[in-house]
Amino acid sequence: MDRKIEKKKWTPKRIVWSAGGLALVVLIVYVLLSSTSGSTLRIDSNRLTISEVTRGEFQEYITQTGTVSPIRTHYLDATQGGSVIKVFAENGSLVEIGDSLLQLDNTDLHLDIMYREAQLYEQINNLRNTRLAMEENSLALRGNLLEIDHQISNSKRIYEQYQQLLEKNLSSHISQNDYDKAKEDYDYWMKRRELTLETQRQDSILRTVQIEQLEASVTRMQANLEVVKQKLENLIVRAPIGGQLTSLNAEIGELKSRGERLGQIDVLDGYKIRAAVDEYYISRIAVGQSATAEINGVSYNLTVKKVYTEVRDGRFQIDLEFDAAEPEGIRRGQSIQVRLMLGDLAQAVLLPRGGFYQKTGGNWIYVLDESSQYAVKRNISIGRYNPHFYEVLEGLEPGERCITSPYDNFEDFDRIIFSDR
Repeated sequence: MDRKIEKKKWTPKRIVWSAGGLALVVLIVYVLLSSTSGSTLRIDSNRLTISEVTRGEFQEYITQTGTVSPIRTHYLDATQGGSVIKVFAENGSLVEIGDSLLQLDNTDLHLDIMYREAQLYEQINNLRNTRLAMEENSLALRGNLLEIDHQISNSKRIYEQYQQLLEKNLSSHISQNDYDKAKEDYDYWMKRRELTLETQRQDSILRTVQIEQLEASVTRMQANLEVVKQKLENLIVRAPIGGQLTSLNAEIGELKSRGERLGQIDVLDGYKIRAAVDEYYISRIAVGQSATAEINGVSYNLTVKKVYTEVRDGRFQIDLEFDAAEPEGIRRGQSIQVRLMLGDLAQAVLLPRGGFYQKTGGNWIYVLDESSQYAVKRNISIGRYNPHFYEVLEGLEPGERCITSPYDNFEDFDRIIFSDR
């Protein structure tokens, strides 16, 4: 009986072919990995931005958007709270000094005035009554003094008569007791007169001080009343200066609090530009710095007149004024691009700005070789910059070309080969 011979799966020939195929796969994978990793990258140059290094005049500046506003603005705040009962002017109208703008009503203020007036009248009555009492007391004291002087005159006469009789040894006509009583009466009335005069003097001083205090109190209350009445006058808001009324915020029946902003008056004698600048430049901007603005195709020179050092949301504000006459037709609230100079004009090696800076920080860049077939990494040093150029301090020469587009996908390669060249 014949025996079935099983066919071998791994023949020498098959093993050789399998090993060759595996080696080919490994080679292909190696080539692929070599072409996508390492220090060299092939890329189409049309996908890149290539800029030329030049030498020219460089000036550091920043561009900011400013808003046109009047040079002088007077804000209208409510010096007294109340509800709006009348509005005399409208937004945008021209006003003169003293013109009535709106009127408020404050019931509490009226009641306060009535209460202070009642206090003042009461104090005036107290002063009047005190003066009347002082006059009455003075008359009473004068009457008492007159009566005392009369008694002194009588007692003195009797005392002197008795004394003369005693001196002439005519004691039989009077007794010692009568003489002593006459002397005592005379002494009593003399002391009574001294006491009355002292009482009158002290009372006069007291009444005088009291009247002075009452008069001073009345004067203060009158002054306070005038202040309160002035507050009542302030319920009518008037224009403190002449100009254009803007941003008047008041409606009939609306309740306004003390100190609340009601509007503003713009003085139409000139305009300025207010711009918000990043706080990074706060130490580099000062009063007197120059700036330019292009309006309707004409360039105008400006000067920084004020720097507001308060920083809000990472920005601070500056005011700029035109060196000559303002451009015709500009209006409040108009936006204008301002070029603010941060340095003097000077010769420098210039590199156009690009997205490469975000990845390299200006420390290196890809520079094309003379054949423009590839680009290699090179360390550089960048100084100042403006919206268009970087100032190159080291590493590049005029005439060289660099890749200035973003390096998001190939910053790890040392060399870039242009596949289209």
